[in-house]
Amino acid sequence: MYHPIGIFDSGVGGLTVWQHIIRHLPHESTIYVADSYHCPYGTRPAHEIISFSREIVSFLLKQECKLIVVACNTASAAALTELRNVFSVPIVGLEPAIKPAALATKTGYVGLLATEGTLLGTLFQQTSQRYTQQIHLHIETAHDLVPLIEAGELSGNTIRHTLHRYLEPMLRYPIDQLVLGCTHYPLLDSTIQAMVGNNVAILDSGLAVACQVERLLIKHDIKMESKHGFDSKHKFYTTGQPQQIRTFLKFMKYHDNNNIGQLLWRVKACLDMNKQAFSLQKS
Repeated sequence: MYHPIGIFDSGVGGLTVWQHIIRHLPHESTIYVADSYHCPYGTRPAHEIISFSREIVSFLLKQECKLIVVACNTASAAALTELRNVFSVPIVGLEPAIKPAALATKTGYVGLLATEGTLLGTLFQQTSQRYTQQIHLHIETAHDLVPLIEAGELSGNTIRHTLHRYLEPMLRYPIDQLVLGCTHYPLLDSTIQAMVGNNVAILDSGLAVACQVERLLIKHDIKMESKHGFDSKHKFYTTGQPQQIRTFLKFMKYHDNNNIGQLLWRVKACLDMNKQAFSLQKS
């Protein structure tokens, strides 16, 4: 029976996590939601992010998703505990890859690019306190990278100049690990690597999330195998423009991108964040 994995992010960045999941679990089907209308989440207050996240998870559960992945560091920081308290399905969240970076560094210097919302989260603070006692963690809050990425700025002078503002202060120190603390940032992986050099390892949480998803599927006996005889299917929804998803899927070398719908999020003029609804429209 068709029970997909539900994945959501504030925009297209979570596609980097989605890609790890479908590569690691090729027999699983997925539904991906990009809340591009409300992107970026990074500077929004926690109560808004929680409200957005609850509405998206409710929608995904109506599509019979068996497991949810919060493919957004900021939403994980703000809403993961609330989501797990409200919904009964397994829910996987993200946190920056501080632990593997701290364990791998030879110089004792680690860089972190993240959003403000991620840095305020309990997950990050707990991990940081536990694993950075013996290292130097240099943090840059890259607040304007996500809007540029959402606009399709993945190369060129604008993105390089913006990255330089955040990377240059880090590179004054001998960092040998750079943690990308937002799922949008791996879309700039090659540009960042060229700027920091090959002596700096770039880490993100995508593969670790895919492995955790597999562990939970096995634990709950809901993992799809080839013997089940179902072909995997992947559907995409966005609160923004469907063409944006198509463009990024093409960039990621995924060409079966016709199954994209648009979610029209109706927010009342009074901005009552607790009374929002999705309506579905196929593009």
